[in-house]
Amino acid sequence: MTLNLCVLTPNRIVWNSEVKEIILSTNSGQIGVLPNHTPIATAVDIGILRIRFNDQWLTMALMGGFARIGNNEITVLVNDAEKGSDIDPQEAQQTLEIAEANLKKAEGKRQIIEANLALRRAKTRVESINPIS
Repeated sequence: MTLNLCVLTPNRIVWNSEVKEIILSTNSGQIGVLPNHTPIATAVDIGILRIRFNDQWLTMALMGGFARIGNNEITVLVNDAEKGSDIDPQEAQQTLEIAEANLKKAEGKRQIIEANLALRRAKTRVESINPIS
């Protein structure tokens, strides 16, 4: 038995295929989803989506949004998403270093919050390239 996973951003479909299992980063922690999962709707955090597809694990960087799970269908609507295999490792590492430097220079609540979010996004992209098993 499989699940139909659809990952959408405001301007494109990032993934639309049957999968065996996913691990999704939510605002309250990670959840694993197998066929016949209890129906839920949840907020999606900035984090990695792990997808078991054809007996191998793939990763995707998600930038926050919502997910609906029910009837073996998973719809994930996020601000942005990138497959780990599509991310340029050098560019992602440079972005992470810039985000770390910007956080050190940030002054005031707003700048600190924005710098922390940019750092979380950059870390997620780097982690999705080299996921920790």
